[in-house]
Amino acid sequence: MSAPRLYVEELGGELAAARDVSLPAAAAHHAAKVLRLRAGDRLTLFTGAGGEFAATIAHIDRRSVIVHVDAFADVEREPTLRTTLVQAIAASDAMEYAIRKSVELGASAVQPVTTARSAPLPAGSRAAQRHERWRNIAIAACEQCGRNRLPDVRPTMPLDDWLSARDPAAPGVALALDTVRSLAQLPPPGSLDVLIGPEGGLTADEATRATDAGLTPVRLGPRVLRTETAGPAALAAAHMLWGDFR
Repeated sequence: MSAPRLYVEELGGELAAARDVSLPAAAAHHAAKVLRLRAGDRLTLFTGAGGEFAATIAHIDRRSVIVHVDAFADVEREPTLRTTLVQAIAASDAMEYAIRKSVELGASAVQPVTTARSAPLPAGSRAAQRHERWRNIAIAACEQCGRNRLPDVRPTMPLDDWLSARDPAAPGVALALDTVRSLAQLPPPGSLDVLIGPEGGLTADEATRATDAGLTPVRLGPRVLRTETAGPAALAAAHMLWGDFR
């Protein structure tokens, strides 16, 4: 069984000293209360900046967890194809599923967008809490799948603002049913933006503006996918065609 993995951005350079360090409160709680680890158990720590540290629990109690840093491994598990999931805001569970699975599948960044038919986003502090929740989901997905670099979960913005800001020459796709073009018909990209509409899809005007901004409409077969399924499916297909799934 592989050692549990914990994200410990706060420790930064302390890990490189290869000495005993105290885990941050959230990581300590997870180790002691969720994973129920004990002194002598091994675990893997990562800061999100690349590489990982093998460590052993030296002391654990209700208030603290102290680990000894054993070694650093310069391990990279990032995909060769950089992808950005541009996800229209979906209902809470669906949005969380889309983010979690897309990070597991190698999304380099997640850009939530609001569209005419997207689910409502809370205002003010509740919106900030929602964004923090999405970032924590991305962290948990990295802990689970072995990624040592944290994808950028960006602040939500209107779709039109994102379309206006992107380079129209950059490779990108928008999932659509009213096209015969598939991903396999595109030239191999080095990076790829993947726009996923909300439940009910993009409006005709939004689809036109997406095309004008350089996104190519593509379909993933004849079936209608749920918004939380479409992004992970598109990323898996892209990595099979041009990435490290081959």
